[in-house]
Amino acid sequence: MSKKNKIVKAKTIITSHINADFDAIASMLVAQKLYPGSVIIFPGSQEKNLRDFFISSTSYLFNMADRDSIDFSCVSRLVIVDTRQKARLPHVSGLLCKKDIIIDIYDHHPAMKDDVNATFENIRQTGATTTILSALLQEKNIIPLPEEATIMALGIYEDTGLFTYTSTTKDDLEQAAFLLSCGANLNTIASFVVKEIKSEQVTWLNELLNEMTTHKIRGVDIHMSVISSPAYIADLATIVQKVVRMEDLDTFFAIVLMDNKINIIARNRIPEVDAGKILSRFGGGGHPYAASAKVDNKTLAQVEMMLIEQLQKEVKTIRIAKSLMTSPAITIEPDITCKDAGDMMTRYNINTLLVVDKRNNSYEGYITRQIIEKILYHKLSHLPVKEYMNSEVSYVSSDAEACQIENIIIEGKHRILPVIDEGWIKGVITRTDLLNYLVQHKKALKRNEAEPGIKKNTKKRQIENILYQRLEKRTKKLLQNIGETGNKLGFNMFVVGGFVRDLLLGRQIDDIDIVVEGDGIEFAKVFAKKESCRINTHKKFGTAVIIFPDNFKIDVASARLEYYKTPAALPIVEKSSIKLDLARRDFTINTLAISLNPDDFGTMIDYFGANRDLKDQTIRTIHNLSFVEDPTRIFRAIKFSNRFGFKIGKVTSNLIKNAIKIDCFKNLSGLRVLSELKQIFEEENPIPAIRTMEAYGLEKVLHKELVFIPNTYHLLESANKILSWHDLLYTDEQYPRWAVYFMALLNRSSYKVCEQICERLNVPLKERSILLEKRYKAEKQLFLIENSKNHTKQDLYWALIHFNTEYILYMMALAKDEKIKKAISNFYTHQRNIQPYIRGRDLLKIGLKPGSIFSTILNLVLNAKLDGQLKTKKEEILFVTKYAEKHKLID
Repeated sequence: MSKKNKIVKAKTIITSHINADFDAIASMLVAQKLYPGSVIIFPGSQEKNLRDFFISSTSYLFNMADRDSIDFSCVSRLVIVDTRQKARLPHVSGLLCKKDIIIDIYDHHPAMKDDVNATFENIRQTGATTTILSALLQEKNIIPLPEEATIMALGIYEDTGLFTYTSTTKDDLEQAAFLLSCGANLNTIASFVVKEIKSEQVTWLNELLNEMTTHKIRGVDIHMSVISSPAYIADLATIVQKVVRMEDLDTFFAIVLMDNKINIIARNRIPEVDAGKILSRFGGGGHPYAASAKVDNKTLAQVEMMLIEQLQKEVKTIRIAKSLMTSPAITIEPDITCKDAGDMMTRYNINTLLVVDKRNNSYEGYITRQIIEKILYHKLSHLPVKEYMNSEVSYVSSDAEACQIENIIIEGKHRILPVIDEGWIKGVITRTDLLNYLVQHKKALKRNEAEPGIKKNTKKRQIENILYQRLEKRTKKLLQNIGETGNKLGFNMFVVGGFVRDLLLGRQIDDIDIVVEGDGIEFAKVFAKKESCRINTHKKFGTAVIIFPDNFKIDVASARLEYYKTPAALPIVEKSSIKLDLARRDFTINTLAISLNPDDFGTMIDYFGANRDLKDQTIRTIHNLSFVEDPTRIFRAIKFSNRFGFKIGKVTSNLIKNAIKIDCFKNLSGLRVLSELKQIFEEENPIPAIRTMEAYGLEKVLHKELVFIPNTYHLLESANKILSWHDLLYTDEQYPRWAVYFMALLNRSSYKVCEQICERLNVPLKERSILLEKRYKAEKQLFLIENSKNHTKQDLYWALIHFNTEYILYMMALAKDEKIKKAISNFYTHQRNIQPYIRGRDLLKIGLKPGSIFSTILNLVLNAKLDGQLKTKKEEILFVTKYAEKHKLID
């Protein structure tokens, strides 16, 4: 209870900033539990609902005293929570100046110039200071009462914006869960932090909207409203937040005169603006994303001008050129013919080429696809591009501001803008790149410059937490080491493709693919030496494989782009950037990358909507000629669709049909098709994929006479059951799983058709014998077994012992009689590994002379073992001795 009528002598004082919010009050409550016998100085609250709440219901939880009633001479320790700014602690300024006082600070705000010098600090980047203190309670096994837990949770919920602010961390969520387990009342929390606008507040909401102005400062749109009220406006912060959400504003400052005081409330969600730092100049404070201040003895006009001046000093320039550009720039020399320029545009799938004189590395201009097409139409393709290029040269440096780029491209009507540093072209920014950026940042475009089919620009998302949750310690450490090594070499490092896809899907990760913006082979050599690994390199493609002592492998590649001289040909490879490297991949879901460099570790990059397609469970290709350029992608689309249970997008499906219709496989290497088929057949259950292949008519790619009938699928289903049974045996025996399904597919085809299929696919001789001669032998042997009257263990053993695992499993799938299927399975699990204990040396000891008789006797012993007659070596020796004596084989 409050102590107002007597002097309070306390050794430890706890306090927070003026205009305390729920986080400040909750933090003081927790600090009181960590510092027994302490007294709280409550600094007062700006919001009426806070005063009402504590007056009416919770003051009994706090050991509070008025500042004037405390004997400061007795205080030896000052505990400050949720701030460390001197300007926000005027009520304890006397203690801050006191000699020999111990000052403990708990805070989550960024450092400021006027921060208090503390004896002890616990400063962490969390969404709320309550989170930091609650974790300390949990460590000390101090369980708060339900009422205390409610106040603490209220502090976390409010300061994280119901866990929607970008400052929210996993620690905030974990501590909120802890407090809920302690009995925090969500209904009470909701009544304070989930506020509906009252009828009298709608007026002030409209006033803020009507008075809003926009100031463009260093390319950033700063929205500001200046209003006045003769009376107090309840829940002003809530009204300001409503304005931000309704108008979808990045940055908003509300300057409001009420009760003869000017209040500034700021909300922000972009890194270029630090609201807390800006308002600290007005005696206030907060976070980069939310802050407030009170100003005395100034007019509204003065405060507005002061705020604009401060914004002009503090707002950071949006320097987007480096992140927006695509590199390397694709250029052409002035004397190259227009025909060659058109071919180059087609090859790289671009609409504009920079014209660069490589003799002096000077940028001369650019030429567009539209101009080239007109030149070709007029049969002037032999002329050099310099005759028709646009020579109005504009460019920017890699640290150019957004507004500068916008002025050149949109106002100057340039289609492409080179980024040039020290005379070297670092990359290019296209009009679409800029429009994507503006759309992403929700700029109000009043021009008709927008191009069709605009997609959002690069989406970046920090997923470091997912890396730590789902990866093994070795893998996490390995990725960090890769990033650090590449960083020292000046390279940007990324883990890409299936690794990221499977990480997000929560699937097992088998491969690590690294892409280097730089020299991948150089990185591999340095990293391999550091980690004592071996490497294999392929200079033509700029790739390497790092092989660890335990044979664990990492694939490394220089960022590259590919183009195809002809459909279905192998690609031509050139060095590139991560963006162009990802653009060459087969499907959007495989275009994700995660940055590994220390400053950006765990940032996921999504240029092509991959995350969206993972959520939609859809396979989509990146561009319309994807299947024409590489028809094997059709099989991969089907494989991924089957593996993940995803659907193939409508446009992608139509592109597959069109590629098959124009016979895009005619120039494709049979080995590449075989490789894709093997991968499909190696899946856990390839049957849905095989059905999809038939739906597209892909069986005709193998042979025009290959037909899948109901019996084919019946056999495939039988094979799948047998392979599943075999998997449960956990034998660790290696065998070509794909071959069992392939043999099942060919079962109804003639030998000639099967032979021609093997020819079409360039099946290697060893594998060809599996699909042809040995398969037919297995089928013939099964026929003999099925048509024999007796199936003794001896008969089955000698009928099957010379067949490898894949043929045994194939025969089991093919067998119609369940008894025969069971007999074969019994052979596989119990009989095939039976061998006599005795060896040739044992026969010599018995007195037998070496020769063909050894083989005959050992087979007799084996037959007796199969029939269960012999169980020990002693019994085998006795059996052989009697046999030898009976047939007079020994003296």
